[in-house]
Amino acid sequence: MCGFVALLNKKEVPVERKTVEKMTGVLLHRGPDSEGFHLDQRVGLGFRRLSIIDLEKGDQPLSNETGEIWIVFNGEIYNYRELRGSLEHKGHRFKTDSDTEAILHLYEETGFECPRFLRGMFGFVIWDGRKDLLFGARDHFGIKPVYWTETSEAFAFGSEIKSLLELRGVSREVNPASFHRYLTFQYVPDPDTMFQGIYKIPPAHRFKVEKDKLTVTPYWTAQFLPERDHTVSHHVEKTKEVLAESVAKHRISDVPRGAFLSSGVDSSSIAALLRRHEEVKTFTVGFDVKGYSELEIARRTAFKLGTDHHELLVGSRQYLEELPRLVWHQDEPVADPSAVALYFVARLASRHVAVVLSGEGADEFFGGYNIYREPEALRMFSRMPQSLRGGLGRMASRLPRGLKGRGFLLRGSKTVEERYFGNAFIFDEDLKRRIVADPSALKDHHPWEVTWPIYARVAAMDDVTKMQYLDIHTWLCGNILMKADKMTMANSLELRVPFVDCKVFEVASRIPTEYKIRDGTTKWVLREAMKDVLPEEIHSRKKLGFPVPIRQWLRKEFYAWARETLMGGRVDRWINKAEAARLLEMHKDGRFDYSRQIWTLLIFILWHEIYIERSVRFHPSVSPHVYERRRKNLRTKTG
Repeated sequence: MCGFVALLNKKEVPVERKTVEKMTGVLLHRGPDSEGFHLDQRVGLGFRRLSIIDLEKGDQPLSNETGEIWIVFNGEIYNYRELRGSLEHKGHRFKTDSDTEAILHLYEETGFECPRFLRGMFGFVIWDGRKDLLFGARDHFGIKPVYWTETSEAFAFGSEIKSLLELRGVSREVNPASFHRYLTFQYVPDPDTMFQGIYKIPPAHRFKVEKDKLTVTPYWTAQFLPERDHTVSHHVEKTKEVLAESVAKHRISDVPRGAFLSSGVDSSSIAALLRRHEEVKTFTVGFDVKGYSELEIARRTAFKLGTDHHELLVGSRQYLEELPRLVWHQDEPVADPSAVALYFVARLASRHVAVVLSGEGADEFFGGYNIYREPEALRMFSRMPQSLRGGLGRMASRLPRGLKGRGFLLRGSKTVEERYFGNAFIFDEDLKRRIVADPSALKDHHPWEVTWPIYARVAAMDDVTKMQYLDIHTWLCGNILMKADKMTMANSLELRVPFVDCKVFEVASRIPTEYKIRDGTTKWVLREAMKDVLPEEIHSRKKLGFPVPIRQWLRKEFYAWARETLMGGRVDRWINKAEAARLLEMHKDGRFDYSRQIWTLLIFILWHEIYIERSVRFHPSVSPHVYERRRKNLRTKTG
């Protein structure tokens, strides 16, 4: 796990080393173990390394035998040994034992098709001096980020936005469309970012820069292909087999491993399957508010699994003190309160291990979110004529906000494409018009522009599958995996997600909806598959996933800070402060729960202070725990 930059100057202008060093320097937290550079006329590659595989010889940038092709790579390839064997059989010669070199030789063998053969998480850039082109790709589901921008002088790519901002000619301006979409989704959907002119390479896409022209194309497409001719026991057995195999693959490293552990089936399954192979350290975090701590349940689970368990209790003051730095690490606003919880548990884990496994992706692949039960609850509306459904919706819209049953009628009056924008639907269009400084701008930036093209690809599928498909292409990569990457890398810790695996998805995509959600239980097949490896109280438990008491804190401990931030932020161009203050007061008084809306505004204001106004500054740093871990000589080969 590392951080890289790649710079390609236009018109044969040589790259200055100091520019690449500056861009790479802000990625220190992603790679505290070493740095490397390669400059070749108009190309500059920079790299920060967190040593995980081939500790002695795996430094980057790495070249082929002739020195004509170079690579910088962030991630892990879990089938690199199989690829290496095949490539050696075809005559390729390797000088390291790293997975990085397998990508390089695979590119020599298969060209632009090479990403299709990789199993793992990756973002990489290859400079092919023979063909005078830059080539790269992002993994199938977007576990690892790749950002890019173009100036009048160059194309630039990097693992984080902050490295691109070090480049001359890159401005710090808010993208208006991104801001309005952020208010809906609580993050900025791919391929945009909150910065005007800076973009993400979407998951499962490759890119090349040739003759000073960038092209981005897909190399793989996710498909749901439910197999109803198989019994439910077949799907349970297949799920059991593929998860065990995936966890075994995700063990590949030359450093110690551990696992995050919450109270639910996802992380518990990963920890239990890992425990079959080795001694395991597990880590969890809780909050000092009743009902918002999973420590006791995680502690019991760890005891039954036989892990070496570590836990941390976080208070409101500690949470708030760390928040600005974590917003800096995220690059762009992601208003998920659990991101901070993830930071704290990653910091705890970084004292003990260099790699952790976690349970992200299980809900999207196996149908785990409670909202996926909604189509069944709304089935009665689907039998009504559209005119009647529309009439019910218009009637419900005139009822007072907060009245019991209003939301049910509104949602039932709409199709899934009209009502479901993903797991986080923060500001609806009515509330958004009140909160933005310029409501007229909203007409050009409707969230349907993001979701409808995705829905169109699964138009013939059932509503639950449509919801899963949308979440995989928006929520999973834009929120879940983004915060996972940034919050663990802030602590120089590598996170691996065995559920988010091509072979796991292949099995999950074949499970019919009636087996994913059965008798009102979500993730039914997954729960059945994990029955033999999990304690009984866990295998059927509802997912919580490090819950955070933002609702309570905004009414008490955070109230004064929230009001000061909302009213003092220099964001009058974007936010109607009077309306923001009104939401906060209604929330404080307990009339409505506007905690998610208020938090979304607060995170944007903090981000604006750090990245646009630059009134709050941070410097790249590495947690002392990382150096402590190295001094204790924990980086020894564990198999």
